[in-house]
Amino acid sequence: MDNTDEPEVLVKPGEFRIEQLFGSRTRARLLTLFLENSDRAFYVRELTRRIDAQLNAVRRELKNLVDVGIVLEVEGKIIPTEAKDDEPETKGEKKKFYRANAEFPLFEDLRGVMRKAAVLMNREIVRVLKEKGDIDLILLTGRFVDAVNVPTDVLIVGTIDPEHLAAAIREFERDIAREVNFTAMPKEEFLYRKDVGDRFLATILGAKRVILWNTFGEL
Repeated sequence: MDNTDEPEVLVKPGEFRIEQLFGSRTRARLLTLFLENSDRAFYVRELTRRIDAQLNAVRRELKNLVDVGIVLEVEGKIIPTEAKDDEPETKGEKKKFYRANAEFPLFEDLRGVMRKAAVLMNREIVRVLKEKGDIDLILLTGRFVDAVNVPTDVLIVGTIDPEHLAAAIREFERDIAREVNFTAMPKEEFLYRKDVGDRFLATILGAKRVILWNTFGEL
């Protein structure tokens, strides 16, 4: 039977959500943010903006993570560029900051789990992109699969309004708590660059990758 017209989905867009593993979306987003940025500390209001969550929810989950030991509470001062976002009476005063505890026994294991979970969190981005445009390919590579030499993390092929695409990527970034380098191109450009052996595209297609949606058949 010829299935060449059927889209290929190597990671099926099922019901997986990271909060199902960790109890809440706020906790999951905080944990991912800390694990992916273990070299820096965050103050509370910065965290609420970065993960798009309510202040009380962030404070509650920070206490949980500190109690477990995966996050440390430290003191420091708000720098001038940050102070504008804080309460006026606290500017320049010592504040509580939070950072990942790299000495936590399960630190690397948890980071590995969160990175793999990010690959599985495809349901929404696949659904939204397909809903908003005519999509032929969604491919994860780069930091999602530790392919450090690949110049992008997500390749999207198809026709979609740039604003809708940007909004979908922003929501995906909030879910995985880190920035995503993405490349988007129309189907015609993709096929042309593939035919002429474009080096940039060849690097992406030749690297380790996870295909979320594919209507092309074999790549």
